[in-house]
Amino acid sequence: MHDLRDVGGTPGGLPVFLLGLGMVGGGSYLLLNQVMVHSGYWSFWGDNTFGLTLLPLLFGIGFLFYSARSIVGWALTGLGAVFIFVGIIANLEIHFRPTTLWNTLVILTLLVGGLGLVLRSLRPMRRR
Repeated sequence: MHDLRDVGGTPGGLPVFLLGLGMVGGGSYLLLNQVMVHSGYWSFWGDNTFGLTLLPLLFGIGFLFYSARSIVGWALTGLGAVFIFVGIIANLEIHFRPTTLWNTLVILTLLVGGLGLVLRSLRPMRRR
């Protein structure tokens, strides 16, 4: 039987695991806090074509109102929803907010160091 403190079969691995998990959480929070996300112009197949991507969805919904068992209706509705979702994701612009080199190194050290501690705590201890 393993003790709860023995994470990954490593005696006393729980404190190292929790410290690493805290470092990963803090580093992830600080990294994501530096990222700015905003949308650009809708340009899926040219300038201002959002209305064009609505057509399959609208036709699919029309087919479904006519007959809920329409395979064409379900296909067009699904395809239209995928077009809209992909169009939104494709037009997002993501930028890393300006920060100092020190802050960037602290953020990345917390993230990568925490991952290293978590992985080390999960590795079984070798017997000598």
